[in-house]
Amino acid sequence: MLVKHPPKLLKGNGDFRSEECIELLKEADVVVTNPPFSLFREYVVQLIQYDKKFIIIGNQNAITYKEIFPLLKENKIWLGYGFAGNVGFFLNTQYEDYAKSSQHKEGMIRVSGVMWYTNIDIKKRHEDIILYKNYSPEEYPTYENYDAIEVKRTADIPCDYYGVMGVPITFMDKYSPEQFEIIGMCENLDLYHLNTRFYSPQECRDRYYELFGKKGTYDLNAAGVINGKKVYQRILIKRRAK
Repeated sequence: MLVKHPPKLLKGNGDFRSEECIELLKEADVVVTNPPFSLFREYVVQLIQYDKKFIIIGNQNAITYKEIFPLLKENKIWLGYGFAGNVGFFLNTQYEDYAKSSQHKEGMIRVSGVMWYTNIDIKKRHEDIILYKNYSPEEYPTYENYDAIEVKRTADIPCDYYGVMGVPITFMDKYSPEQFEIIGMCENLDLYHLNTRFYSPQECRDRYYELFGKKGTYDLNAAGVINGKKVYQRILIKRRAK
């Protein structure tokens, strides 16, 4: 059922957290919107709280938010059919568009790193990634602080490896829960009890000096580490046995 309301002004300021907007939310069957990215965490929590189906736009890095990642891990939400190259163009009446001329679209603003988040089932969630590469310890080194191998690109996931692997966050756009299990994420709170080594504050300071020649701290606990260097944020996954 599609709920339609005659046009009318809200009594309040339209904040989704207001009682007025929550009452409107309760009437909705499906929510389709582009929420403020700065309030994305809170907005998704509200949608889950009221058990709503939704299709919403969010920043790619929201995958790693401590409020969002557990929902992805538990298959309560997932990524929808996305924008080409994770780039969206939005109607623009107030902001200057700084996109290059080849990327500019008149009357619109270019926003990079955007994706659809949803809890409505779609076909691509059940499509396996075609794997073709073979595992070798030389090409897939093991992290110093996780019992997992580094996979730089989703396309390079080895077809013959069933241990834990660290993959880029963009993997989530190809993720099928029938093909893979999400184990956790590389992060410095050890929320998923996967760390095999913790670096002391002194080790982090020493490593910063080695890399940059000045005082500072290099948070080695915030990510997977290979040869003393952090890799970018990684999701830890495992193949399901077929």
